[in-house]
Amino acid sequence: MVSATLNGSGLPDYVAAAGTGAADAASFANWYTDVAGVNASTAYSLTLAETSPGSGIYSYSNGSFFPIDGMRFGNQGRSHNYHFTMHLEGLLSFNGSSVAGNQTFSFTGDDDLWIYVGGKLLMDLGGVHGAASGTFSELDLEAKGLTSGSAYDLDIFFAERHTSASSFSITTSLSIAPPPPPVSVPEPGSLALLAAGLLGGSSLRRRFIPRVR
Repeated sequence: MVSATLNGSGLPDYVAAAGTGAADAASFANWYTDVAGVNASTAYSLTLAETSPGSGIYSYSNGSFFPIDGMRFGNQGRSHNYHFTMHLEGLLSFNGSSVAGNQTFSFTGDDDLWIYVGGKLLMDLGGVHGAASGTFSELDLEAKGLTSGSAYDLDIFFAERHTSASSFSITTSLSIAPPPPPVSVPEPGSLALLAAGLLGGSSLRRRFIPRVR
């Protein structure tokens, strides 16, 4: 569905044929952008906690991921607000395979999930589906031309489109820091990602083909 690199606005472009996962490029362009009368956003933070002291592995797992229940356009008569998108931003760096072994980033959840590092697509779990999983490693980062010891923009684009469940799970040994401008420093044993916005509402849902939004 999406471009291999982010556009000049730091967002993915829809590159599939119309009706493939989304109605068309124009409607997809609204997913992660505030559009008056179509959607509304709110700030949100997500913290990855160290799985055990000194492990260097951080995770966040939520089998009932509904961060804007009752907010913005509301739940639309349902038990949860099932129609939203989320753009998480951070800074990612890695040590290099020859230094610290093979560090990884893994995700499991539904629905759409696209991850870009340094503006390059590293994970593509797009489409309406049950919980699906993906992983990339520092070897994959190097294969994209990224180098160890440098910090790269991490952009995670998520969309919830089912009306039955929503799950979101991250586990990583890669280094992740909050994006600039500086936000409050995470407490020891935690990593923070900052969500630029969560979009949701009946107006947005009607702009997409059935089962898409």
